[in-house]
Amino acid sequence: MNAPIEDYALISDLETAAMVGRDGSVDWLCLPRFDSPACLAALLGTEENGRWRVAPLSGGRCTRRSYRADTLVLESVWATPTGTARVTDFMPPRAGVPCIVRLVEGMSGTVDLRSELRLRFHQGRVVPWVRDVGHCTVAVAGPDAVWLGGDGQVRDRGAEDATVWDFTVTAGRRLALTLGWTPSRRSAPPSSLSVPAETALKETVDFWRRWAAQCRYQGPWREAVVRSLITLKALIYAPTGGIIAAPTTSLPGCIGGERNWDYRFCWLRDSTCALSCLLRSGYRDEATAWLDWLVRAIAGDPADLQTVYGVKGQRLLRETEAPWLPGYEGSRPVRFGTSAVRTFQPDVYGEVMDTLWLSLRAGIPMPAHVWDLVEALMGFLLRHWREPDEGLWQLGAPRRQHVHSKVMTWVAADRAVRMGELLGRNGSSGEWRAMREEVHRQVCREGWDTAQRSFVQSYGEPGLDASALLIPRVGFLPARDERVRGTVRALGRLGHGGFVRRYTQGGTGPGGADCAEGTFVSCSLWYADALATTGHPRQAREAFERVLAIRNDVGLLAEQWDPDSGRQLGNAPKAFSHIALVETAFGLSPAAARSHRAPGAVRP
Repeated sequence: MNAPIEDYALISDLETAAMVGRDGSVDWLCLPRFDSPACLAALLGTEENGRWRVAPLSGGRCTRRSYRADTLVLESVWATPTGTARVTDFMPPRAGVPCIVRLVEGMSGTVDLRSELRLRFHQGRVVPWVRDVGHCTVAVAGPDAVWLGGDGQVRDRGAEDATVWDFTVTAGRRLALTLGWTPSRRSAPPSSLSVPAETALKETVDFWRRWAAQCRYQGPWREAVVRSLITLKALIYAPTGGIIAAPTTSLPGCIGGERNWDYRFCWLRDSTCALSCLLRSGYRDEATAWLDWLVRAIAGDPADLQTVYGVKGQRLLRETEAPWLPGYEGSRPVRFGTSAVRTFQPDVYGEVMDTLWLSLRAGIPMPAHVWDLVEALMGFLLRHWREPDEGLWQLGAPRRQHVHSKVMTWVAADRAVRMGELLGRNGSSGEWRAMREEVHRQVCREGWDTAQRSFVQSYGEPGLDASALLIPRVGFLPARDERVRGTVRALGRLGHGGFVRRYTQGGTGPGGADCAEGTFVSCSLWYADALATTGHPRQAREAFERVLAIRNDVGLLAEQWDPDSGRQLGNAPKAFSHIALVETAFGLSPAAARSHRAPGAVRP
């Protein structure tokens, strides 16, 4: 039986990440990058698919755990009948090769512990060749080598293809275990294994606290905001600035179903909110790096614009399945890679244009070649915006005229006009203005349901969609407009247990599995935003604090929440959930009305 998704904490070195359970087991680790094959994959199977557990021999979940304040250093404490011990887990920010440090300390009495490492390369499948080299153990398979060193002889390998070390700590005694990766062609252990654990710990704590201290938010939810920003930073691939959606794959939106996707990639749809979140919070360097990644990734023919790219900007993200993995609580198939690149989702053009506009407003220079990109993207949209598409949620066939896609098409034209005005480049502004006006008229005519007094998901259909909550945020209509107020009232019907589903439920939905998914964290936060902007501050605050209450014990959020079972669902931690939390915290602050980021709306 897999542990609940909310049992997991995140540690990261800004190039990859590990998921650590409350039982002291690292059940997910991809090396050397976020999108590399997993070498510990018990999260999607059993211990036989790879894990590294450091915990008392008596077993069980830790008594308590937390991150050290303003860091990504995890501390787990076990109180046993014979004594108390603490395990401190962290990944030093990458300075060479990736490594995980697990520092074990006796706090009182005497505690017998075990380190049990079962490496399974190639997505939890391949048992490596293991041998001893000096005071280290090295496991090799194909291109990968993982080295384990410690304050003692870590050599005892049992018949179950595991590296096991039993040891005892007493009050004040500390022992360290360090796991590092190198290419298998190297014959020596990584230098990180020789760095004193206390030195690595101090440097890691100092790094995170210096970074967290830059946060500008000073409102009532500062702890939650800082934790979300640290989580976001942990999901930024430092060499390129790309932000992955989550460090995991195939954690289901519906237990036992088929909606199991790989989120270890960078979605263009998250670009505007990510940039806004970073800039508002005081992280201009990260915002600029994300923008640079975005421009590099989308360079080329606008017709080839994808919804998702790799951390280095890769376009080829072939989706495969792993039949040897049983899946999280039997949720199959387990997928690696993504097929989302093949879908037509024109809203991403609006997201890209909004991101460029937001960066320009923030004073980030726009080189000439980026303006050429703007013109190319707009030229493509001018030719194709009237076509039906898969939509925000990738609903599949048949394609529809999705309201959100059209609203974001309006955003693309609006931001292009504004950028042209600001830069003195008005050569195509006449066409863009005409397109903006036509799209606006069409959405207000075809996307509005008079009977429900609400914008709907797609033209001519009654289904509601939480993306309509973004209409005032992007400036399509002002919050005081009765159509916006009516939409917010109607979308309350998407509520379930105090949270918000992404659209009217019915049919099988994307993925083909006939089972009900949970509510979406980001949609619940959009609803809180919309309540605030339409004059309901008390209800907005209550909606926001309901989301805060479902964070796990170390402040992390997955993609979804199931109010019926009271558990998190989907890949975790989800960058967009934490981005939305930060944006909503800023939006509910007293100065929100004076600093809303969306441009003024255009009335039809």
